[in-house]
Amino acid sequence: MKKKKRSPVGLITVLLIIAAAVLLSRHFHIKNFYVVKPDVLYISGQPRGMDYTRLLYKYHIAAIVNVRSPSEHREKNWHNEEITWVRNNGVKYIELPIDKKNYFPNKETQEQFIAVMADAENLPVLLHGSGGEKRVPMLTAVWLIKSEGFSAEKTLKIVEKINDDREVTEAENKFITQLAE
Repeated sequence: MKKKKRSPVGLITVLLIIAAAVLLSRHFHIKNFYVVKPDVLYISGQPRGMDYTRLLYKYHIAAIVNVRSPSEHREKNWHNEEITWVRNNGVKYIELPIDKKNYFPNKETQEQFIAVMADAENLPVLLHGSGGEKRVPMLTAVWLIKSEGFSAEKTLKIVEKINDDREVTEAENKFITQLAE
């Protein structure tokens, strides 16, 4: 009995469908996106391309707060893309630079962010940095404690969730605890 040769068309079709699904999910995935408080504060890493459209139409972002320093703007072309997009879509753009190595916001930056969040015309806000992993959670902690009245314990749990359940460092724990005092 002669074996039938199988056509690779079926396998190729399945592989193409899987590849398309992976590409689409990455295309519409905002890095480290997290809903802190619906219709008030969202955080993420750097949005790209269609992420901006999704942020506008799904989340109605009124202002973007970027925590990167001007020296980081020269590293990649993301800054021009973001500035062009906010201008074309009537979204406010606010820079509150926080040092990348010492990622804890100083008093002035804390006060500026609280003022941004207190202005209803800015809401909802997207707070982002490069990866959204250190500076963004610390500035979020400032807002949660000083404006929303969260305890240090509750804030620490949220910061851990923001960081994909990475435990907070001793320095982060101290910073958040001092905010609540």
